[in-house]
Amino acid sequence: MTQTDRTSTGEPTVFIIDDDEAVRDALSVLVEVAGLSVRTFVNALEFLHRYSPEQPGCVVADLRMPFMDGLELQEELSRRGCGLPVIIITAHGEVSSAVTAFRSGAVDFLEKPFDDGVFLRRIHEALQRDAHQRRDRSAAESALAKLALLSPRERDVAALMVEGCANKAIAIRLGIGVRTVETHRANILSKLDIRTVPELMRLWMHIP
Repeated sequence: MTQTDRTSTGEPTVFIIDDDEAVRDALSVLVEVAGLSVRTFVNALEFLHRYSPEQPGCVVADLRMPFMDGLELQEELSRRGCGLPVIIITAHGEVSSAVTAFRSGAVDFLEKPFDDGVFLRRIHEALQRDAHQRRDRSAAESALAKLALLSPRERDVAALMVEGCANKAIAIRLGIGVRTVETHRANILSKLDIRTVPELMRLWMHIP
């Protein structure tokens, strides 16, 4: 079986985990034909050993597998703080398992055999979710790095600026002079390399 692996370029990859070789082969071909990168694994432990959190994509995992099943894999990814979207597939539809999967954040719970079109739509939804999550995390990390440049007092002033407080109100709230507030305000805009309060508000929105 031929499978593409373009994870080194940062391209999203569909990670298919199923102990049934025929299922792995069929799904990987389907994903490849759709123009997506794919990697297959015999079990969840092999995937966890080889996967790096920097690799974007989504997981397609069988519900029932030896060593670690699909739900246990989903729980383990969550425990590790990995937000990689998961699609659970199964030949044994169980309502309780489906509920558990969705509560844990699964994109979908598909019973075999499933429609190819539905499967690929769920794949694209999962990849979009992962991309959005990664952008949000990147924005949060960037915001935190910038705000780390501020002194504790400057952060206090910045927080009140975001609330829409005028300099006089900030001075009263913090028990400092208006001139001091003005100085802090100028330092905040300079350190964060921004010019306006709306820009500060947009930056502040990304703080987790």
